[in-house]
Amino acid sequence: MFRLQGQRRRWFRPAVAATAVVAVTAGSLTLPVAAARPDHAGQRGGPAHAARPDATFAHTGSFFITENLFPGDDPMTATSAEIVDVTRDGRTAIYTDGLTGRLGFVDISDAANPQPLGAMELPGDPTSVAVHRGWALVAVNTSTDFVNPSGDLLVIDIASRQILRTIPLDGQPDSVAIAPSGRYGAIVIENERDEDLDDGILPQLPSGSLQVLDLAGQPNRWSLRTVDLTGLADTAPTDAEPEFVDINRRNQAVVTLQENNHLVIVDLRTARVINDFSAGTVSLDQIDTVEEKLGPQRNGLIELTGSLTDRRREPDTVKWVDHDTFVTANEGDYEDEDGVEGGSRGFTLFNIDGTVEYDSGNTFEHLVVRHGHYPEGRSENKGAEPEGLAVGHYRGRTLLFVGAERANVVGVYDVTSGTPQFVQMLPTGMGPEGMLLTDDGTFVVTAEVDGFDEDPEDVFSARPFITLFRPGAPTYPQLVSSDEGAGTPIPWVAMSGLAGDPNDAGTAWAVSDSFLAQSWLYRVDVSSSPAVITERIAVGGVGVADQLTGDFDLEGVAVRPEGGFWLASEGRVNPGSSRPNLLVRTDATGAVLDSVALPASLVGNATSSGLEGVAVTGTEAGGDEVVWTVVQRSWADDAAGQVKIGRYEVATGTWAFAAYQLDPVESPAGGWVGLSEITVLPDGRVAIVERDNQLGQEARIKRIYAVDVAATAFVEHGQPLPVVTKTLLRDVLADLDAASIAVPDKLEGLAVTADGRVLMVTDNDGVDENYGETVFVDLGDVSEAFGLD
Repeated sequence: MFRLQGQRRRWFRPAVAATAVVAVTAGSLTLPVAAARPDHAGQRGGPAHAARPDATFAHTGSFFITENLFPGDDPMTATSAEIVDVTRDGRTAIYTDGLTGRLGFVDISDAANPQPLGAMELPGDPTSVAVHRGWALVAVNTSTDFVNPSGDLLVIDIASRQILRTIPLDGQPDSVAIAPSGRYGAIVIENERDEDLDDGILPQLPSGSLQVLDLAGQPNRWSLRTVDLTGLADTAPTDAEPEFVDINRRNQAVVTLQENNHLVIVDLRTARVINDFSAGTVSLDQIDTVEEKLGPQRNGLIELTGSLTDRRREPDTVKWVDHDTFVTANEGDYEDEDGVEGGSRGFTLFNIDGTVEYDSGNTFEHLVVRHGHYPEGRSENKGAEPEGLAVGHYRGRTLLFVGAERANVVGVYDVTSGTPQFVQMLPTGMGPEGMLLTDDGTFVVTAEVDGFDEDPEDVFSARPFITLFRPGAPTYPQLVSSDEGAGTPIPWVAMSGLAGDPNDAGTAWAVSDSFLAQSWLYRVDVSSSPAVITERIAVGGVGVADQLTGDFDLEGVAVRPEGGFWLASEGRVNPGSSRPNLLVRTDATGAVLDSVALPASLVGNATSSGLEGVAVTGTEAGGDEVVWTVVQRSWADDAAGQVKIGRYEVATGTWAFAAYQLDPVESPAGGWVGLSEITVLPDGRVAIVERDNQLGQEARIKRIYAVDVAATAFVEHGQPLPVVTKTLLRDVLADLDAASIAVPDKLEGLAVTADGRVLMVTDNDGVDENYGETVFVDLGDVSEAFGLD
């Protein structure tokens, strides 16, 4: 887990954490020094090796694209950061924003404190940018429809931000690359297909091509040559669908024809195709291929039991690793007339002669699952969808970065020896697209998805940003899983409740919410960093779904000293569906022993924001076991700004309640404030998590308060509720900021271990319209963390 040492920094400019990460072995998972790494993941031909410190990265800063909005722009304007490059001195990042039609500039000279340098309007939608000397070469799409594609290459003086030349292109451009020699540029003319026309089946003319730009002299002397790419692929040979281009030191370009599942090598000096070959197919097992829908707003399970046979790779991004080896990110994009989709959920290293030197198989997908980033809702499509790539060199190492578009994560590999060796996972904004490693070791990754673009009415959406990392001890991951069963990782997402084990200082227990169809208890080894999920236990049994034993939305967990658990299940009151708010008692195996509903007089006042945490005091043997719970937001019978704390006496089966006054909304974006967790403190009081529903720049309230429940006269429902006195223990906004790439909205779990350490965990919503980062923080000793005597 991420251990805080009292550091503070300016919001959203994270400092590199001076946190040591130690080696730990949990089951078959090996986590070497400075990196959380499975002992088999992403590798062929050898066991895991401990990554060198100069090959691992720590988050240093994040730049929200909204900081480059023009004065007078609506702050809810949808923005994007798609493709990025940097100036020769490495001080300025330049990115394309296709949603606003602008080119953005960011000062990254201090990676911990990136600064806005503004943006410029472009005469078209930018699709790519590449820096050559003091110029930015920007491809813009000016097409009015799919049948008449058009576009230009803009040559922009970076210093003055003036367009020096507009070069008409043969059609709609996509990728732009500059040769390391500086002698040539290459522009992919995609002429993309209309996916709504004939179900997107190819051919759809005009075909795409590659244009070669001779860069001799000043921009006014540059000239274009066109390379015909038709007649090469077995799939739709008359309609080449080029997607991405990269150039090696021999002035050879490699081009992906994504929908055609083909790769082409072009000699830029002669502007001729010198080799081409199919990207081929792969067969995969132990992957999730099913998206079950078991009810309203309920997804299925992450089950690594499926397989795919002869799945076309259909690569998107391509990058040279050296002069004769390149790597492809096999996103997949095309469903042919037989209904077969491409995308092999991994990446492949090819030799220039077409030989496959390495294929990641299912290992990249497994790493995504292991780190809690798997997008279950994409299982029937292309899973995590590897799309973006970068290859960079730093201190004698050659590093490969693989971005998963749907999982919001980048895998880092050391390819110095030729065979990729997994190093670590890095979290990103939504839809990582552009990425690069600068000469001084700064890794830059963009995010192209803005929640406002996906849903303009959702004022709580995740906004896009550029994330910066520097070499150092990794600050992520903070929570991973070990293996189970047949060597596959324990699947997990959406951690919503947390509790220390009273009998084992090295163990905590977590639960997942209703994002998954099955409710789970997770045993977490918190004895070292990162924390490791070593076991999961199905609540009520796998596949059982009724009121008593399965239909739960677990939001809280408490460990009974004599064994077993109390769980809080949040109810749902929506048109067409309902689920009761319940306290659930299980044994150590997850078998449900009892479920306790709220008083009938209270149920009619419920909303869809129900029970959100649970804590237990006393023991069953002593006859004084009491279960405490909190309601997240106000119900119909609550006074303005108040919510309920509930007390359930197990021996008598009686409920009593008190009121809790919420802090007022402080975020400029509005939203709401509610409760997320309740945990017993060593001094007998309870700690309560109070938070707003804002994230990133808009987050304001992430606080932990203490309440002396013993000093409060709880009463039956229907009587005037006493209002508890709350005392601020800690404002954890800065703690979350220091431990994350962007402050998460859902601080949902708080625990005190048997040896008195305070742990926090956030809910990543299953990477569904969420950044996907799970923050797992150790605040240290409870006395120091909360200032207790």
